[in-house]
Amino acid sequence: MKTPSTDPSLPLVHIVSHGPYCLDGVTSAVAVARYYRNRATIIPHFSGNDQINDVLCSINRDDAPPGSELWITDISWTEKITDDHLRDLAKHGVKIFWIDHHRTAIRRYTAGAIAVPFTDKVISEEFAASRLTYEYLRQKGGTTIPHNTPFVEFAPVVAMADDTDRWIHAIPGSRELAWVIRALGTDGSSLDGYHALLNIDAAVTYTPTMQRAYDKVAGEMRTSFALAERSRTVLQVADTPYTLVTAVCDGYASEIGDTWGKSSVQTVFAFFDLKGEGVSLRRSPDCQADLSQLAQTFGGGGHPAAAGCRPKELPRLFAEATARLLATAFSSLTPSDSTTSS
Repeated sequence: MKTPSTDPSLPLVHIVSHGPYCLDGVTSAVAVARYYRNRATIIPHFSGNDQINDVLCSINRDDAPPGSELWITDISWTEKITDDHLRDLAKHGVKIFWIDHHRTAIRRYTAGAIAVPFTDKVISEEFAASRLTYEYLRQKGGTTIPHNTPFVEFAPVVAMADDTDRWIHAIPGSRELAWVIRALGTDGSSLDGYHALLNIDAAVTYTPTMQRAYDKVAGEMRTSFALAERSRTVLQVADTPYTLVTAVCDGYASEIGDTWGKSSVQTVFAFFDLKGEGVSLRRSPDCQADLSQLAQTFGGGGHPAAAGCRPKELPRLFAEATARLLATAFSSLTPSDSTTSS
């Protein structure tokens, strides 16, 4: 990866965050970008949990000269080789900041599984990563830096990201904004959501692109809800008070889980999301099962009430189930007429 042309008088700041489909991750990255606006060259990178090790290791010494910064927000890494790489960057003179709120990351850090000489870090479940990042930068002087109006005016978006990521849902429009950012980052490489928030005003006024994304989401959500209802399966988990409800959806697992949870007790929802090609875990409001532990069992992570994973066995299990289903119809097949004329 080559860095863009930069003003040598400005520091270089890499931001690696969860996304580009996650409101919390994108907001975290934009908070850093708006803090440094006109004072640094910003290079954003977005990643899901399954690519984060590769993304971080792709930032090498040529990309990050001594004195540059690397901000890692709303995401953590899982491999020792990534620790080694980050230590090498720190030794090279790169300032590394890490801000995260996921329970799995906190457990790994407190257990000593992450050993990186951070310039600074904020690891806490108190707020979503976006709010942790914004408050950290605010305390560093983000609201007092001359002409840093873009950072000050970003506070409403941060509040909305925190509101929806922690499932408080007390701020009107927060959930809808999350839908829009998800739609803009669906292909995993688009920075449309990042740029939309980079330039959004304090009133959180939607651009035409954002409005089109919202309209698209409304239709997709109806389709995904219908698919989930058709595929819904219920299993009482032996020797536990929990009911497991599984279904296939095409995005919007959180919204489906929230809706179903209102009429469920002690229930864990597991959605195979065709969009993300992974399993999204949610729970009913009364359920205390720690879904981050369940996800971690299958190589994923997240929060107690919302987590995700990509079990390696799933593609094979789906293929085997499809084979068994189709095989039941073979006995009723009649030979086709494959004779061809000469």
